[in-house]
Amino acid sequence: MSMRITFLGTAASIPTAARALSAVAIQRKGELFLFDCGEGTQRQMIQAKLGFNRKTRIFITHKHGDHILGLPGLLQTMSLLGRDKPLQIYGPKGTADFLEAMIITVEFSLRFPVEVCEIENEGLVLNEQEYEVHSAWAEHSIPSLAYALIEKPRPGKFHPERALALGVPKGSLWHRLQEGKAVKVSDEQIVRPDDVMDPPRPGRKIVIVGDTKPSDKIAKFACNADILIHEATFAEDLAERAAKDLHSTPTGAALVAKKAGAKLLVLTHISARYGDPAILLEEAKNVFPHVIVAEDLMRIDVPLKD
Repeated sequence: MSMRITFLGTAASIPTAARALSAVAIQRKGELFLFDCGEGTQRQMIQAKLGFNRKTRIFITHKHGDHILGLPGLLQTMSLLGRDKPLQIYGPKGTADFLEAMIITVEFSLRFPVEVCEIENEGLVLNEQEYEVHSAWAEHSIPSLAYALIEKPRPGKFHPERALALGVPKGSLWHRLQEGKAVKVSDEQIVRPDDVMDPPRPGRKIVIVGDTKPSDKIAKFACNADILIHEATFAEDLAERAAKDLHSTPTGAALVAKKAGAKLLVLTHISARYGDPAILLEEAKNVFPHVIVAEDLMRIDVPLKD
């Protein structure tokens, strides 16, 4: 089951020649999850060949312009290209008012249904058959969310030879066992899933943090994440500026990843002052070895867990 992360925009506050504004896309099966939507996100989606008419959910971390101003343009592009599938947008309180104001002001009509779900209390946002999305409040100058896409455990490997040895014929009974249901072979014998299947396999966990200062709360929220995507706006020589503006340095983000036990830290939301982000990578690696700096259109394929 494929899962691919594409970094559509990795800049902080203003775009640069190399970096667009904040947006991260995750493809899972045929579904697209978009986290933040900075200006020009639809062009980045074209570059990444993501398409505009697939099942899509958009999650806004907060209402600063570099994270949300691309939303009206993206919706208009979808409409002009004939999107007909419903679209769900999640974000903090005020997201619906922002979208309504933009649509009225720009005077364009949407040709597909849009549902806006405003998040007032952190916790479970979305519960689907194979995954959940959770939210937690980060620490920023305005309400800012972190999101976690968490897959539910997959059934363990099914062993046909065990089923046959226990007298379970190939067919519908095998299917029931793989669904986690016990089957009756005879009056005396019941075969349970544990008899023919390995233990459940854990799902993947991806955590995307909006603008924030480093916090133990986010470290706990990101516990055991396969990938933690965390802002690192300023290098350590601007740590006082980062603290004042409630942003993070690479060192702070790395400490969060270390406390969380994350497998990989990806730094993003990079200030325009860092044409070469090598200093950011070096500072983070002094604390946490498994780290990379995101670049626009960079892709990460996340393998299934055994």
